[in-house]
Amino acid sequence: MDLWTFLEYAAWALSALFGILIAIDWIRTDTTYDEDFLTSSREGELEAMTEQHHH
Repeated sequence: MDLWTFLEYAAWALSALFGILIAIDWIRTDTTYDEDFLTSSREGELEAMTEQHHH
């Protein structure tokens, strides 16, 4: 096996590993926090409040 083939297999293995880690993090986050918390935006609320004060 030449170097480029080995590097290609290593890249595919790392890609699969990162995909699995992302899926694990996604499931852990989804089971830890409820949907309302994940879709809320505190920064957006603060920005909306400052816009109201300027008008």
